Amino acid sequence: LRVAVLVSKAALQFLQGLSLWNEYVVPEEVKAAGFQICADELGSIVEGHDSKKLIIHGGVDGIAEKLTTSKTDGLSTDEDSIKRRQDIYGINKFTESEVRSFWVFVWEALQDTTLIILAVCAFVSLVVGMAMEGWPKGAHDGLGIVASILLVVFVTATSDYRQSLQFKDLDKEKKKIQVQVTRNGFRQRLSIYDLLPGDVVHLAIGDQVPADGLFISGFSLLINESSLTGESEPVDVNGDNPFLLSGTKVQDGSCKMLVTTVGMRTQWGKLMATLSEGGDDETPLQVKLNGVATIIGQIGLFFAVITFIVLSQGLFSKKYHEGLLLSWSGDEALELLEHFAIAVTIVVVAVPEGLPLAVTLSLAFAMKKMMNDKALVRHLAACETMGSATTICSDKTGTLTTNHMTVVKACICGNIKEVNGPQNASKLCSELPETVVKTLLESIFNNTGGEVVINQDGKYQILGTPTEAALLEFALALGGDFKAKRDETKIVKVEPFNSTKKRMSVILELPGGGCRAHCKGASEIVLAACDKFIDETGGVHPLDKTTADKLNGIIDSFAGEALRTLCLAYREMEEGFSIAEHIPLQGYTCIGIVGIKDPVRPGVRESVATCRAAGIMVRMVTGDNINTAKAIARECGILTEDGIAIEGPEFREKSLDELLKLVPKLQVMARSSPLDKHTLVKHLRTTFNDVVAVTGDGTNDAPALHEADIGLAMGIAGTEVAKESADVIILDDNFSTIVTVAKWGRSVYINIQKFVQFQLTVNVVALLVNFSSACFTGNAPLTAVQLLWVNMIMDTLGALALATEPPNNDLMKREPVGRTGKFITNVMWRNILGVSFYQFFVMWYLQMQGKDFFGLEGSDTDVVLNTIIFNSFVFCQVFNEISSREMEKINVLKGMTRNYVFMAVLTSTVIFQFIMVQFLGEFANTTPLTLHQWLASVLLGLAGMPIAAALKLIPVGSS
Repeated sequence: LRVAVLVSKAALQFLQGLSLWNEYVVPEEVKAAGFQICADELGSIVEGHDSKKLIIHGGVDGIAEKLTTSKTDGLSTDEDSIKRRQDIYGINKFTESEVRSFWVFVWEALQDTTLIILAVCAFVSLVVGMAMEGWPKGAHDGLGIVASILLVVFVTATSDYRQSLQFKDLDKEKKKIQVQVTRNGFRQRLSIYDLLPGDVVHLAIGDQVPADGLFISGFSLLINESSLTGESEPVDVNGDNPFLLSGTKVQDGSCKMLVTTVGMRTQWGKLMATLSEGGDDETPLQVKLNGVATIIGQIGLFFAVITFIVLSQGLFSKKYHEGLLLSWSGDEALELLEHFAIAVTIVVVAVPEGLPLAVTLSLAFAMKKMMNDKALVRHLAACETMGSATTICSDKTGTLTTNHMTVVKACICGNIKEVNGPQNASKLCSELPETVVKTLLESIFNNTGGEVVINQDGKYQILGTPTEAALLEFALALGGDFKAKRDETKIVKVEPFNSTKKRMSVILELPGGGCRAHCKGASEIVLAACDKFIDETGGVHPLDKTTADKLNGIIDSFAGEALRTLCLAYREMEEGFSIAEHIPLQGYTCIGIVGIKDPVRPGVRESVATCRAAGIMVRMVTGDNINTAKAIARECGILTEDGIAIEGPEFREKSLDELLKLVPKLQVMARSSPLDKHTLVKHLRTTFNDVVAVTGDGTNDAPALHEADIGLAMGIAGTEVAKESADVIILDDNFSTIVTVAKWGRSVYINIQKFVQFQLTVNVVALLVNFSSACFTGNAPLTAVQLLWVNMIMDTLGALALATEPPNNDLMKREPVGRTGKFITNVMWRNILGVSFYQFFVMWYLQMQGKDFFGLEGSDTDVVLNTIIFNSFVFCQVFNEISSREMEKINVLKGMTRNYVFMAVLTSTVIFQFIMVQFLGEFANTTPLTLHQWLASVLLGLAGMPIAAALKLIPVGSS
């Protein structure tokens, strides 16, 4: 029965397929543009994995024909045809989420609870004041509070809005991916945004599939579709299952694909349309500071309630004694409201909402500057974590070295020759037997992930990894012809290189029948698979122990000269070999060993020395031979006299006790697998509590990048998979850039510490002044409007001034904070308490003795004195802001004039303070001051600077 049902179902589907075929009509506009298939039909084939429809349309060849493209030469690039193609099929861009407008940020800033309470106070004050004193006199207090609230809201909104625009730009930068495409018969690099249906794209391990498409040809292609389907098991893509989906990753193998659907029509595009890009999570420091802000806010709330009770109890007791508790005059209501506004404002001042703002500002500023320094930060928290890094585990190739490789030595037929130049190469070629040269060229040109193509200028261009390019360049110098050699044989199976196997193998079908396998890779691994070698006459002989030792000695001597060594070998395959089987690992004949020079990058030695001075341990983790690794590590200054170099297989065998002794001294790990790297990082993080930064460029580095506190991927050599797992992308692949990232990370951390020190000082003093004054004199010297202005100085403007201080070289001369370092250090507490005591003493003295000191007389003495107190308080903060530029150094003026943001904030604070005191008296409850009073206010603030400097001489320990 079940069979009958399945058969009938299959028959129905077949009939549906036929009817579909009959039903499909090419839309007129598609025909007019010169194509035979529309975008929706293409989308339904690939997205639905619809093999029937694909067969009906003539398979991949039929689709290519209907898209008027060539599977070998790709699209033609005349502007007219590209334009027509774009009009019919769209472009490869996803619809971006709308940029939130400035007014949305204003609305969000208005949601702050304390500001809402203040707005209610302002409204009540306006109503009562105007009822009592009429317009405009009665509205001054209320309008003053409204103006202050608006100022706070607009400055916060402006800051957040600029922030969001900056992240938008960084996001665009993240998505700039280049792919290899064939157009007009020429292989070229193209942005994924420029891809169109009909394009022929070349994919290799670690690439992201840039659009929906169909498999044309390739080897051992495994696709990880987990980003779309959630399934971790890779999918085998081949001629029978040719569907490739945008957003998936190439886990193994390589292929050519025909692009069929782009942009929002792809499955990834549709998925993106349903998701909005999530913002960055809060960074660890922001979480920590939010906790600090909450505690301070609660303390502020406690003081505010007490202040309100103390201020109001006189009024209530007077009303109680008069028996008029239930009848209030307008003046009395206004007085009570003013007390309430002061209490609320104390809460506003106490809640340091500037703390998270300072973190965001500082991180955003650092991100922007790091972009100029060739580092693209993908996750905000990485900026900050990098400042605490205690260990960097770096790759060798491309990070410590230039990644511009050339074959400089070769040992072929037992003879070692220098081959660094075309003359030397052609000389070598003339000395070798013809059969050996033929086999060598066959091995290099066929067993490669690279290609030799002719570019638009008619010149040879080598594509592929630097190692592949070096070998191909060597083969061309020997007089080889890439295309001719490839046409002689047919490649029937490829096992691509990966960092676990450390070798690449191919099987060729020979023109005279039979098959031959070629293998190349890590010298000792490939040599161990050989049991024969070619002598100087070209004869093949069994590989005895003496010859094997001699060849191993040559590998070691090459490695001792800091050369990467590769061994090339081949074997004839037996008759009954099946392509489905793995390529054998034994029975090879050694063709030769080549030594590849990869020079150390300029500046690496200095950068490693900088790291060491900064307390950051640099370790080299590489897949290369141990002697090559040691030679380069010494050249870079990584391997010291007492340091240990070890090979991955040996490291794997160590017990936990042995690792405890070994890891602190471990400086080089050679022949490491991705798992060894992951294990090392895990031990460093958990057992030794280190903050670990890891660099990586390959797909196999993803686990270690993920495990590390900070993953650093290479922008040029890095695969898309590695970049996705990383927190920071090093755009120029240079180790010196990593040191710059560490310097910026430290700068962020210290800038935020400076700001916290500055802000906590203002908090403590503002709270104590109003609270003590309310308790002892029954009134508060700082009004709601004045406190809001102080809040503005210390929150938003203070954050702007101190959080955007650029890094200096002294940052890299101190020990890293590490995982367990305290955020508010003893040094900060010393500065906060010392400066707070001085400021509080000044405010208290002015309140008690100010009238005598300034000789104030007359009816307005209270207003004048309160204005002087307010003015002195603000200038104390202005000069304290300058003192906060350095937490331990006496000279705080160094480089100040070069920091334009800092100078602009200080200048605007002073100018606005002058306007507020001299001209906004009605709103701010101030009165114009004389020159003598202004000078006194400024000098009282200035006197805080030598006191802050003297405090720095008190030793308190660094923790």
